[in-house]
Amino acid sequence: MVGHLPEETTSFVGRAAELVTVERALRTHRLTTLTGPGGVGKSRLALRAADRAAERFPDGVRWADLSPLTDDRLLLVTVSDAVGLSDHTLRMPVEALCEWLADRRTLLVLDCCERLVNPCAQLVADLLTAAPGLTVLATSRQPLGTLDEERVEVAPLPLDGDDEKGLALALFRERAATAAPGISLDDPAAMAAAQEICRRLEGIPLALELACARLGENSLEQIAERLTSRLDLLTDGTAWPRRHRALRTAIGWSHELCAPLERLLWARLAVFGGDIEEADARAVCSGGPLSADDVTRALAGLADRSVIRRDGARYRMLDTLREYGALWLAELGEERALADRHATYFAALVREAHAGWLGHDQVAWYGRIADSHSELCAALDHFLATDPAAAQEMAGRVGFFWTCCGHLHEARIYLERTLAAHHTPGPDRTRTMWALGLTVMLQGDHESAHRLGERCVTAAWRDKDPESTLSAAYLLGLTSLMTGRTQAGHTVADRALRAVGGDGFSYPSELRCRLVRVFALTGLGRLGEAGEEAAALREECAARGECWTRSYADYQLSLVHLLSGRPHEAETHARSMLAGKHQLRDSFGIALGLDLLAAAVAAQGDGERAARVYGTGQAYWDMVGHPQRGTPELAAVRAECERRAREAAGDRGYEDEFRRGLSENSAHGLARALRGPLP
Repeated sequence: MVGHLPEETTSFVGRAAELVTVERALRTHRLTTLTGPGGVGKSRLALRAADRAAERFPDGVRWADLSPLTDDRLLLVTVSDAVGLSDHTLRMPVEALCEWLADRRTLLVLDCCERLVNPCAQLVADLLTAAPGLTVLATSRQPLGTLDEERVEVAPLPLDGDDEKGLALALFRERAATAAPGISLDDPAAMAAAQEICRRLEGIPLALELACARLGENSLEQIAERLTSRLDLLTDGTAWPRRHRALRTAIGWSHELCAPLERLLWARLAVFGGDIEEADARAVCSGGPLSADDVTRALAGLADRSVIRRDGARYRMLDTLREYGALWLAELGEERALADRHATYFAALVREAHAGWLGHDQVAWYGRIADSHSELCAALDHFLATDPAAAQEMAGRVGFFWTCCGHLHEARIYLERTLAAHHTPGPDRTRTMWALGLTVMLQGDHESAHRLGERCVTAAWRDKDPESTLSAAYLLGLTSLMTGRTQAGHTVADRALRAVGGDGFSYPSELRCRLVRVFALTGLGRLGEAGEEAAALREECAARGECWTRSYADYQLSLVHLLSGRPHEAETHARSMLAGKHQLRDSFGIALGLDLLAAAVAAQGDGERAARVYGTGQAYWDMVGHPQRGTPELAAVRAECERRAREAAGDRGYEDEFRRGLSENSAHGLARALRGPLP
C-alpha cells in the first residue's frame, strides 16, 4: 500500500494518551518512530495520528508500506511511488526523491521499517536534510537510530482502567461482537473468562483479534482454558524473542486450531510479499493434498480467523503472521519448491501480458503488472540466482510495461543484470536490449539509446525474427526523431514495415513503427499524410481495444490539427489522448498531452484556461523529473502558444492561473482538464 492513507476497516479503540503524545511529537520533531513488538498496534496508531495531523501538511500525507520489502533495492521505488514521483531521468533515485520533496510540506509515513532499519535510517536522514518541510512518522520494532529521532514506545493495551475493565477488554468486547454477535459479556462467568483471555494475551491487539476470531466455534471459557494450558511448539525457538510469548502463544494457538489444509496454505502464502489475488494463490499454493478449490476454501477460512484480511478483491497478511507462516514453510521443507513455483507462475503471467498487448485487455494487463510489482521483482531475483535464461526472457517481456509505469531505474537495473547474466543470442536477448534502449531513451540518454538500437538491428538480422526487426527499427527510429534526424527516423521505420509486411497488427512493434512514421511525417511538414495515417491507425486501434498506440495517434492528430489551424479539433484529440494515458497511469504521456491541450486552448484565445492547464502539465513534468519534452519541433509550437496565452490573459493573469494549476493536486488538475472548460 503506497500513496494516500489506507482506509481503516475496523474500529479504533483507546490510545487517547498515545495519540496526544504522537501528535505532540509530530509538531516538535521531524522524525518520530513508533516502536514496539509485532502486533501491538503501531500501524493503526500511526494511521490515526497521520489522519489527525493531515490538515497541517498542505502537500499531503503519504503512506509507504515497507512490509513486502526484503532488501533495500525496492525501498526508494516504494517511497517514490508513495509521494507521487515517477522519475524519468538519469539521476540517482535518492537525488531525484530529495529534489521532489525539497519544497514540499509533507508528512511521510514509513510503515514496517524493521527489515530495513539501516537503509531506512540513511534514506530518512537524506530526505530530512534536503527537504526542510518534510516530517517523517515511522513504525518499527526497533528505532531507526538517527539523530534527533523522537521515539514513542507503543505498549500493549492496559488490562485495567478507571472503569475497572481496561482498554484491552474494550477492544476484545468490540471484536467479539463482530465475530460472534450472539455472545454477551454481561454474564459474570463470561466477563471473568474475557478478562482472563486479555490477561493471558497481555493486551496485545493482534493476539486479542485472533482469539476473538475463534468465538464462532468456541465459548469464552474454552478459549480462556486452552490459552492457559496450551504449549506453543515454537516457544523455545530462536526466531521469536521470548518477550513476545503472549503473541506467539496466540498465533501458535490460532495456527493449531486451523484445519490442516488451512495451516498448509498459511505456510505457502508466506512466499508472497504483497497483497494476494485469489487466482495467484490457487496457482502458486495448490499441490499435494491442497487442490486449487481447497485453496479457495482455505482462504475463506483463514479470513474468518483473521489470519488474512480481505482488501477488495485481494487478501492481505500482516507481516507478523507471514513470518510465522515462513517458519512453518521452512519446517515443511517447501521453501525452494514454492519459490520456484512462484517465479514460474509470475513469469507465465508476464508472458501472457506480453501476448495480450494488442487485445482489448491491454489496460487491464497494465494494471495487473503494476499491482504485481513486488512479486515480479521477487521472481526475477529468484531466476537470476537459479535460471538466468528465464530471468532474461521475463525481464525483456516486462520491460516495456515497467517503462510505461514509470519504473525506469528499476527496469534498467534488471535489464542490465539479466543481459550480464545470460549471453546466448536470440529473440529474448534482443528484446531485452531493446527494452533497455527504450529505458535509457526515456531517461534522456538518446545517444546511448541509439547505440543500443544499432546493436538491436545487428541482433535482429541474426535472429531472423520479425518482432526483433520491428523492435530494433522502432528504437532506432524513435531515437532518430528525438535527436532531430527526422528523415532518418521515417526511413528506418518505413523500411522495417515494408520488409516484414504484416497486416498492421501482426506484432506489437509493428504498431510502434507505424507511430514513428506518423511522427516523422508531422516533423517533416507532411501534415496531410500524417493526418491520414494517424486517423487510420487510431481507427484500427479503437476497433481492437488497443489503448497505448491509440493515445499517441490522438496526440499526433491533435498536433496536426493545431499546426493546420484547427484548434477545436486539436483540443478534442488532446483530451482523448489524455484519457488513454490516464487509464495507463502514464505520467510522461499525461505531461505531453497536457502541454498539447494547453496549446490548443491558447490557440482559441482562452489564455487563462491555457495557463492553468500549462501549470498542471508542469506539475506532471516535475513528477517525471524532466523539463518539458517531446520531439524537437514541439519546442517552437509550445513557445508560440505560451506567447498567445500570455497575450490573451496578461502577464499577471497568466502567472496566477499557471500557479493555480501547478499548486493544486495533480490528479484534480488532470480531472479538470479531462472535463473541459467549466461553465
